[in-house]
Amino acid sequence: MKLLLMADHDVGLAITRWLLSNFCEDVALVIATSENDVWNAAQDAGVPFTVFDSAEQVCALVDELDIECDIGVLAWWPRLIKQPLLSKPRMGFINTHPSLLPYNRGKHYNFWALVEQVPFGVSLHMVNDGVDSGDVIAQMPLPYCWEDNGETLYVKAGEAMVRLFRDTYPTIRKLDFPRQKQDLTLGSFHRAVELEAASRIDLDRNYCARDLLNLLRARTFTGHPSCWFSDGGEMFEVRIDIKRKIS
Repeated sequence: MKLLLMADHDVGLAITRWLLSNFCEDVALVIATSENDVWNAAQDAGVPFTVFDSAEQVCALVDELDIECDIGVLAWWPRLIKQPLLSKPRMGFINTHPSLLPYNRGKHYNFWALVEQVPFGVSLHMVNDGVDSGDVIAQMPLPYCWEDNGETLYVKAGEAMVRLFRDTYPTIRKLDFPRQKQDLTLGSFHRAVELEAASRIDLDRNYCARDLLNLLRARTFTGHPSCWFSDGGEMFEVRIDIKRKIS
């Protein structure tokens, strides 16, 4: 089995290191977004690697190295990929997605899970021409509570994604894994541009207390912008900290 691995961020790095430590012979080519830790890990392991420039560049390199890939993996890969790269691996690409598909396809899964109060988790799914709409291979539900916020769900999803990939990979490498078609009439899809407007609090609007608290905690993430409101020509940010009361 030969694997085309495209990886980024901490989750992609963890998956890359695990694959190179346990199944190095499977990895035919590693694609990084820059000369970063993923790039260094591939270099140290002695497997072919490159920095992503374009889909055409990756396709050309696969042809140049005469690599026959059985499957591709997008490990926290930040960009959509399209044809002809999508068809380079014989069985297509598997994507790591931090939501319990079909809920919260697209961007900002941690925010929308709390705002919409839907099931949360992580998924491995086949990549098609849509966005996070391919057949699901494996999932791991993750419960959450009032003490969770956008940051804690982000952390939980990252850790769970690595666990799910590790648990599922022995089945993936046999190239005989289950595939469950998504019901796209369920769940939701969100674009990145929706986040800022959804984070605005209207001081003259009546909110259900539950909905407002969910909105505030959904956008609470250390070092990132929060919910906001304007008053008297000035803008203000607001975060929330919810802790369980111990009697």
